[in-house]
Amino acid sequence: MPAIMVDTEVIRSALQLACRAPSLHNSQPWRWVLDEDGAVQLFLDKNRVLYSTDRSGREALISCGAVLDHFRVAMAAAGWTANVDLFPNPNNLVHLASIDFTPMEFVTDGHRRRADAILLRRTDRLPFAEPQDRESVESLLSRTVTGDAVRLDVIPDELRAELAEASQLTESLRLYDTSYHAELSWWTGGYETEEGVPGSSLLSASESDRVDVERNFPVTRNEDRRPSYGQDHSRILVLSTYDTERASVLQCGEALSAVLLDATMAGLATCTLTHITELGASREIVSTLIDQPTTPQALIRVGLAPPLEDLPPATPRRPIDDVFEVRPRDQ
Repeated sequence: MPAIMVDTEVIRSALQLACRAPSLHNSQPWRWVLDEDGAVQLFLDKNRVLYSTDRSGREALISCGAVLDHFRVAMAAAGWTANVDLFPNPNNLVHLASIDFTPMEFVTDGHRRRADAILLRRTDRLPFAEPQDRESVESLLSRTVTGDAVRLDVIPDELRAELAEASQLTESLRLYDTSYHAELSWWTGGYETEEGVPGSSLLSASESDRVDVERNFPVTRNEDRRPSYGQDHSRILVLSTYDTERASVLQCGEALSAVLLDATMAGLATCTLTHITELGASREIVSTLIDQPTTPQALIRVGLAPPLEDLPPATPRRPIDDVFEVRPRDQ
């Protein structure tokens, strides 16, 4: 049965919004194709996998899962249900999803607010205050993760010091890894305007000292922001999978997107952490802390930022025409 044809400009606009999804060092490792039958195909762009940091390509898959969920949200706000078929071609592992569409009967305010959250979300690396009524917050975000492939856990406060040690272990094991540090420096160097992590999103030395669980990015000369917050008091969530299959890792990225958007809609600040899950030794520590026989894939700091503080600038994104191809339809 042929896919229902959706106007190309509707798809282009939805993809432009979806590509605000987070990715490792803002590498944006995805490629989209609108085929001649009206279906949208998502591919992993292997040329944008950061192999010094992400040696297995796992984080690139998580990034693509996040952009896939963002696209589903954007299309819903435009009045279309996205029907997703994961890994439609078992002989092509970079072909991640095929998506066709059916019209929705009604677009609710919730659909629109969720799409708006894509534009409001930021990766906020500054210290957070503890969320108010944190049990309700954790319950809300736990309900976001559905399905059998991914689970969400919360690191207990009393184990935070051990998690900080795992973060420090990751950095110490990479102290002399020249390829990793060269890659990190390139993506934070500010030479590009369409990708990478801009200086405005990085921390000064004093700010970094107040966040105990973070990747050691190059420090900036920014003024000390949020000094009244003192040390970071975020809650830290762990997304993990029951196996390491590609489909499960991709679904973990979808779950990451859903948690980030739910947190944004609830007025919470977030910061995704993946450095702790990049090396086996620190990943094992995280698995022990959540006491689950699962594979930790990504962590998320969740907390409160000052309500009157200006949002940090949006990080750059590649032009839509660099990531989106339209194949001519048969006449």
